[in-house]
Amino acid sequence: MRIIRSIRGLQTWRRKQNSQNVKIGFVPTMGALHEGHLSLIRQARKHCHNVVVSIFVNPLQFGPAEDLSRYPRTVKSDQALCRKAGVDLLFWPSNAVFYPKDFQTSVTVNQLSQRWEGEARPTHFEGVATVVTKLLCLIRPNQAYFGQKDYQQLLVVKQLVQDLNIDTRIVCCPTIRESDGLALSSRNQYLSESQRTQASGLSAALRQGVQAINQGATNVRAIQNSMQKMLQEISGVKIEYLAVCDAETLEPLTSVKGRVVLLGAIQIGAIRLIDNLLVKRSL
Repeated sequence: MRIIRSIRGLQTWRRKQNSQNVKIGFVPTMGALHEGHLSLIRQARKHCHNVVVSIFVNPLQFGPAEDLSRYPRTVKSDQALCRKAGVDLLFWPSNAVFYPKDFQTSVTVNQLSQRWEGEARPTHFEGVATVVTKLLCLIRPNQAYFGQKDYQQLLVVKQLVQDLNIDTRIVCCPTIRESDGLALSSRNQYLSESQRTQASGLSAALRQGVQAINQGATNVRAIQNSMQKMLQEISGVKIEYLAVCDAETLEPLTSVKGRVVLLGAIQIGAIRLIDNLLVKRSL
């Protein structure tokens, strides 16, 4: 596995790939790799000649009061996991390399960024869109792999690729979960044993919503109330939002129809967790 830390080194590597006519798969990460990331790498390895992983804790997607300074950084284990998974190139730039002092550009995806995570974290998706655009322009992968766990982020990335005519196919991979249903996340490292039990309530509430829809429920308010009641019974859990939305636009629905996504965000102490489930109502 080759490790590149400079923009120039990455550009030189990428030019060499042009003459070899290889298919490049890309997995962007912020490090603290877990089985969710590894599942993306395996998909890329399965379908592409060269697999590129980036590790970059992107400061632009953290708000002033968020956990940038304490975000998990596990460099040695991340490198070992990438090697074992068969990654060809690890791009691991510093902040100064990726965002030099004269950096001035930002990318905004307007409508999809307004609700849910965009409302809770007003600068988050601009930071995501900016870093992903820059990475895609540098690496120019044939396919880039994202997890469903960050569903709104996935839609934002798909939209910017479409709008900016970036020649990369965005591949959505299923959320990887713990045995209790908790979606894998680098931030799970913050949770104590008792908090992990509390956190699993979010996926349980979303599953309850899916079950209701599969059993014929269509009234969104009733479905949301059912999910909310389940979470309210777990002490120490603060609900930020529980929503039933159109799976493509993320607009909230009043009645379930077609393909929908159930979104949820909770806080347990200072730890914030998100999750989602997709469901299609059978007619």
